[in-house]
Amino acid sequence: MKAFCYGVDIGGTFIKVGLFNDQGDLQSKWQFKTRKTKDDLKIIKDVADFIIQKNKELDITMEDVLGIGVGIPGAVLDNGEVLQMHNLGTGYFNLVEELHKLTGCMVKAANDANLAALGEFSSRKAKGYKSMVLVTLGTGVGGGIIINGSILTGGKGAAGEIGHILVNSDEREVCGCGKKGCLEQYASATGIVRMASRRLQESSEASILRTIKELTAKDVLDSAKAGDALAMEVVTKASEYLGIGLSHVAQTVNPEVFVIGGGVSKAGPILTDMVEEFFKQYVMDDVKDTIFELAVLGNDAGIYGGANLILNAK
Repeated sequence: MKAFCYGVDIGGTFIKVGLFNDQGDLQSKWQFKTRKTKDDLKIIKDVADFIIQKNKELDITMEDVLGIGVGIPGAVLDNGEVLQMHNLGTGYFNLVEELHKLTGCMVKAANDANLAALGEFSSRKAKGYKSMVLVTLGTGVGGGIIINGSILTGGKGAAGEIGHILVNSDEREVCGCGKKGCLEQYASATGIVRMASRRLQESSEASILRTIKELTAKDVLDSAKAGDALAMEVVTKASEYLGIGLSHVAQTVNPEVFVIGGGVSKAGPILTDMVEEFFKQYVMDDVKDTIFELAVLGNDAGIYGGANLILNAK
């Protein structure tokens, strides 16, 4: 008998689907556009229909499928209850129950950042880690915490929201979460651009950045690499705030390794080396040896995490 599982990552623009064997090896992957609807159940039906169609094309029966692991942009309780999918649906439903009704398969669900963390964790099995924190630096700052090989979800599925740790009590602009001074306001792509734009307004200092009309975080990071002093000042400040934030995380959950991912992490050592340096300045001695690594799975982390959610449940 064949044995497969599906990993699904539901995003605001695309839904990514991966087919894995029972050893966690990726066999095929696809993506299709997320339906623009306020009805959560229509999106779940789209996932079910897609998997059923792929089974037919690949001559796989539902009896061959161990289960479907799904990540969504929102908090998920351990029983599969979803209060809201951010930027997608409008209200409560039970993802596990609904997708099981449509497919007959075992279904497991988790927050998308948590699932990405599980995916990155699974890719490091050979290193023998038991705990890890994934930090995603993209439009926002996300996180996922793995302890003893399992996702730490918290009481309402909201554990790992490290982007909203307070790192600057003097901040006056409001974060998207409604607070002020959140890590996300400095270490995300939008945060880096915000700091650079503010610095350009405050200073008359010469900078490559003044010649760029539509400034991006990549522009700031590339300019810093090229030796631009103002850009380097911004990157240094972003790295310091991230080092501060991660020092709080390390002293709370004490992971063996921080894995840095997301678009901003593509800047490489100019960012990650500084973050680690600041981290060691702000963290207590007992956890200064926490390892820092770059993410390796990119946009596939979520589907790998979904597969492992099923394989770990066997």
